[in-house]
Amino acid sequence: MTEDQAPILDFWGPLRKTTQSRIGLGRAGDSLPTKRVLEFKAAHAAARDAVHEPLDSETLASRVEGVGIGAPVVVASSVSTRSEYLRRPDLGRQPADLSAISSSDKEIGFILADGLSPRALMDHGEQLLSALVTLLGERYSIAPPVIATNARVALGDHIAAAMGVQTAIVLIGERPGLSVADSVGIYLTHLPRVGRTDADRNCISNVHPPEGLGYEQAARVVLGLVAGARQLGRSGVDLKDTSRADAVASGEVLTLD
Repeated sequence: MTEDQAPILDFWGPLRKTTQSRIGLGRAGDSLPTKRVLEFKAAHAAARDAVHEPLDSETLASRVEGVGIGAPVVVASSVSTRSEYLRRPDLGRQPADLSAISSSDKEIGFILADGLSPRALMDHGEQLLSALVTLLGERYSIAPPVIATNARVALGDHIAAAMGVQTAIVLIGERPGLSVADSVGIYLTHLPRVGRTDADRNCISNVHPPEGLGYEQAARVVLGLVAGARQLGRSGVDLKDTSRADAVASGEVLTLD
């Protein structure tokens, strides 16, 4: 490294600490430094592993049961293999067998779906569910949870209909990227039924503390959306997240957990 390169590296160093994006990577001749190339390959490998690794539903079920809202039922989509799941999104939206799910008159139903990153559910599912139950359980009745494998978001409509709940909350592993391989998305659908579209849902994404949205902050957003959906009579494009505006108006400061 020459003397005239040092100020450039010093400039990018502090900025690189504020983002997971790849910035100020430098160069070695006409290419990237070896370290940056290896970092990219490692991130790409982590993303591929997150997509292809199957969910350990037995371990997750044991953890989820400890949250205290009942023993979870494990169901699957119509997909037969993980490879088929990636090639046939339509089958991931259809259930194989939901006969193990008991219908109830509860207000909230939680569905933990592996999605495109089973790793995300293993890393964050239990803690996120616990934070949600802590807030929502004070106001609403909650059905025993359901774990869904090889699942797409819309599978939650079938499951929620079988559960008989008024509002479905799907926690699902989001598509891994080159900076995050274990991010969870939360999809809320009020009055769920088969045939609902994405326009009928609200999404809170990028839940993966400490870099992403924290469990408690995500739970507060969901709490506000549930209350708004019940008042409005529907979820989706007509329902807006006002948690930040409400916090500013009340003098609260929202921080990432």
